[in-house]
Amino acid sequence: MILVLTGPTGTGKSDMAISLAKKLDAVIVNADAFQVYKELGIATAKPSEEMRMQVPHYLYDFVSLDSAYNVYEYQKDLRAVLAEQIQDGRNVIIAGGTGLYIRAGLYDYEFGENADVDLSSYEALSNEELHDVLAKMDEEEAKKIHPNNRVRVLRAISLCLSSGRKKSEMVGEQSHKPIYKDLYFYGLTGEREDIYSRTDERVERMFKAGLVEEVSSLSKKYGREAMAFRAIGVKELFPYLDGKQSLEESKEAIKKNTRNYVKRQLTFCRHQFDIHWITKEEDILEDLRSKGVSLP
Repeated sequence: MILVLTGPTGTGKSDMAISLAKKLDAVIVNADAFQVYKELGIATAKPSEEMRMQVPHYLYDFVSLDSAYNVYEYQKDLRAVLAEQIQDGRNVIIAGGTGLYIRAGLYDYEFGENADVDLSSYEALSNEELHDVLAKMDEEEAKKIHPNNRVRVLRAISLCLSSGRKKSEMVGEQSHKPIYKDLYFYGLTGEREDIYSRTDERVERMFKAGLVEEVSSLSKKYGREAMAFRAIGVKELFPYLDGKQSLEESKEAIKKNTRNYVKRQLTFCRHQFDIHWITKEEDILEDLRSKGVSLP
């Protein structure tokens, strides 16, 4: 059985995943785009080492901060972990809120060839100019990507150059159905205002835990261009570290961006997954029993 536990940030997915894993004799696999990175623990609310020692955890804390990890690599890594666990007869809980990673890993998404492409000639282009380049290569794909999402624009250009095909054409040929059996989707949610209140409280805890010190130290070590530093809770602190705004202003920016991210997560899950929304662990166990799933 593969159980996906997703939903908005700050709703307690990590704790619930551990509790469920103990009951279901399952391992936990990360589905958060930023919890894959090493060192950045407070900003990403990564499960602590003590938490990860309670049950086996995979795809956490394994990518260097000076590396660029993407959905294509996650797809390969997730499928490799699933193949191993399925062969061993283990149940798997995929926990995290990055819906694109979950969908790419579990559905029949194919990204085409991933040959290294020299993109140095595009580095000096502005976001708008870069988006215009993509529009000439693949107009349909360009319509789906905001010009300021430079990473996705570059990836789409790279795919066109490496495969000789448009991404929109390749996506159109795929049915985008799940490729695994015994797959169950659950979304941990609650009232919108309650979620916002919990995320605000989590931001306050992050600051008390040393968020400013973590970001300051790591940015001095790695610079500020690392992909991992685009995480909410990191980039908003740079103006404060530069003396351009107050700490309270940076904190409020983190809270605002987190709330906006919650909205996007909810929208993605509702439109992309056949999901059963829950508020407590027993909701999942009851639903599995109703579907005739044999539980340990």
